[in-house]
Amino acid sequence: MSLDQKDLELIERIIYKCGDDIAIAIGRSFEHLEERIDGVESRMYSRLADVEERIEDSHQSSVDCFDLIREDIRGLDQEEV
Repeated sequence: MSLDQKDLELIERIIYKCGDDIAIAIGRSFEHLEERIDGVESRMYSRLADVEERIEDSHQSSVDCFDLIREDIRGLDQEEV
């Protein structure tokens, strides 16, 4: 179903008469969208910080484990001497 010329003219008149209200509604919609994007961005950075912290903890745990293994190997080498 297509729009007739008279329908388009009616829509045009409504937009013309309500232009300010429509502009305000669009502006508010963009403000709400921006707030949501800011919230998502904040949560994303928070989660990335958590991931970075876990990676660092895992790295440090691996280093500690390798240090213990190195000490055990050195202890075995000293026992053989």
